[in-house]
Amino acid sequence: MQQTGLNILAITIFTVTLSVLLGPLLNISPYIPAGGTFIILSLITVDTLSWENKGVNLLINIFASAEQKERIIYHEAGHFLTAHLFNIPIKDYTLTAWETLKKRNGGTGGVIFDIDFLEKKGQDMREFNLLIERFGVVLMGGIAAEKLQYHNSEGGQEDLLKFAEIYAPITLTNSNLEMRKRLALLQATTMIETHNEAYLKLIEFMRQRKSVEECQGLLNESISLS
Repeated sequence: MQQTGLNILAITIFTVTLSVLLGPLLNISPYIPAGGTFIILSLITVDTLSWENKGVNLLINIFASAEQKERIIYHEAGHFLTAHLFNIPIKDYTLTAWETLKKRNGGTGGVIFDIDFLEKKGQDMREFNLLIERFGVVLMGGIAAEKLQYHNSEGGQEDLLKFAEIYAPITLTNSNLEMRKRLALLQATTMIETHNEAYLKLIEFMRQRKSVEECQGLLNESISLS
């Protein structure tokens, strides 16, 4: 979200510059835009350095459209379903920046995995490689879910960065990374399509903010009946 902060900074500078140019015509004191600039820049600086862009995330969430909020649910449900199918423990999930802030997590929201479990599994090299492949699919699950529903993906930049990070120790070239990314996306898409009925029910549960245990129970029941 650092790019978002820079975008807001650029918009602020443009707005202030415009107000300075139009100030004489509108009888606006030059001290007003100058004071406003100082306050806004100070808030952005504090938010970026001390709050990890949580303020920016909250602002974005407040003005997000209904479709954008729905996209987040579809996106995170894609992560949840693929993780569940791979038996990767899920601790919690959030769907808005406000929910994330209340639970003291970074970012705009998302599925929160049991990191301790992942670290224990990673002690054996074969299990580590398998876990990397599976977690890569889970990371692409959100993008796959968005594309299935909306035919494109607006989110997922953070997922792509994490994907590159986890494959960094074992991937030598960009072409190799892109190939792994396409394969992971294809597998995630297939998993969501195969269990589409369970996935749609999961979306409704997450929309209602059901607990992780309730969501997992729903998936276990739906998948066993399919």
